[in-house]
Amino acid sequence: MTSIDDKPEDQLAPPRGFVPVLAAICTVVAIVSSVGAPLIPTVADAYSVSFTSAQWTLTITMLVGAVTVPVLGRLGDGPHRRPVIIGALSVVFIGCVLAAIPSNLALLLVGRGLQGVGLGLAPLAMAVARDHLTPAEAKRTVAALSVTAVAGIGLGYPLTGVIAHLWGYHACFVVASAASLAVLVGAITSVPSSRHVPRKPLDIVGAVLLGIGLTLLLIALTSGSHWGWTSFQTIGCAAVGLAVVVGWTFHELRTRFPLVELRLLSKPAVLTADVTGLFAGIGMFVLSSAVIRFVQTPSDTGYGLGRSAMVAGLVLVPFSLTSVFANRLLPLAERWISRSMIMPIGAMAFAGALTLFLIGRDELWVVFVLMGVAGLGIGFTFAAMPAFIVSAVPPHETGSALGVNQVARTVGGAVGSALSATVLAIYTSPGQTFPDSAGYTATAIVGIGLWTGTAILAFALSYRGSRAEKLPARLVDESIESAATGSFAYDIASRRGQSEDSR
Repeated sequence: MTSIDDKPEDQLAPPRGFVPVLAAICTVVAIVSSVGAPLIPTVADAYSVSFTSAQWTLTITMLVGAVTVPVLGRLGDGPHRRPVIIGALSVVFIGCVLAAIPSNLALLLVGRGLQGVGLGLAPLAMAVARDHLTPAEAKRTVAALSVTAVAGIGLGYPLTGVIAHLWGYHACFVVASAASLAVLVGAITSVPSSRHVPRKPLDIVGAVLLGIGLTLLLIALTSGSHWGWTSFQTIGCAAVGLAVVVGWTFHELRTRFPLVELRLLSKPAVLTADVTGLFAGIGMFVLSSAVIRFVQTPSDTGYGLGRSAMVAGLVLVPFSLTSVFANRLLPLAERWISRSMIMPIGAMAFAGALTLFLIGRDELWVVFVLMGVAGLGIGFTFAAMPAFIVSAVPPHETGSALGVNQVARTVGGAVGSALSATVLAIYTSPGQTFPDSAGYTATAIVGIGLWTGTAILAFALSYRGSRAEKLPARLVDESIESAATGSFAYDIASRRGQSEDSR
């Protein structure tokens, strides 16, 4: 067994400022990815486009993230982790610069797409911490980075609203450019080498097929109401996209080094957890996208709250804060509630928030409350999911299983953003800018259905026959943290051996 004293020198001596730089990377990436959310109505007005088109400023970021999360994970899980991090941050910086240029919607979408590359950097930052810190320091740092990534979104929403309100929405990307440049310089000076990590091949074909398939499906989903759901364009995009995704699935199952380890879906527990993660990701963005638009809808429509982008950003702060609080509250909750019940409880809490949006959205304070409840729901659901996966698969498959789950959640976010825009577009009369109030009612009902389905799936989860019955809960919890960083099989197997030795 390799001890910490046997690690290569570049693995033991991280430069000064190493941990703060990692925290800054996670924070800035989270802020940049969330910049587009409160700006959707502003972008629609500035470029005189529909809300469906403006919604792509969020959807395209999630779409690119869905593809680059596994790609960066594979590229970074080897000796080139440092250049991968620096390269990804450079792409994010270029994306921010392009988005800051007052030009047209196409250039803004290109910039937002490049910014989506950064969504895969948080797991890499955790992997760096795991490899270059002592076990005790790594545990604290990984936990802090996890919270920092979520808290960054909570900071990004109101910050975006304030800057857009004072100086215009392009100023948001000017600030994002400066912030991303600063963390890029910090990464160049502080992120150590990973030459000690073995190289793993990248499935380029799988990455291309996944990107093409998801893009075509999302185009069909968002443009169906404009083209017509039975039109040649809609059916053609959906059919080709589905065929490409099916082809990608067969490719991933047959290739030696797949981008996403789909073979793990043959395990009922992993399949159920990933479908739950996909539905949860869809439901989360259905609510957040709808709330952002509803809060900024003019009151002269007869139902909107008529607030600024700054207020819309503040509305989403309770969501981020309570999701972080739920993550901290989880260990205490597990003393009183079975771990298998945490996810369904979280899902029903989110369904409750959507119910509040359905019946009481006319008051701003109700919107603040329901977003806080939604944050608790998503916090419990996503925090409990890794524990179930880790306890349900063999040690050597833990990392791949969590990777598949992360991809499912990111894909869910892209679909949820597009679905929200599609439902509201259906209820927007020709020539009108804003949908009828019934559109938000329909969106809430769709979200309630998604989260109720998520709760039902989560109720189906069981620890019967899982490793949770064989491993002490403490070892399962520690395995989750190390699994997030990349050294999955070795870390869990070594802890298991230590546990057996102690007995």
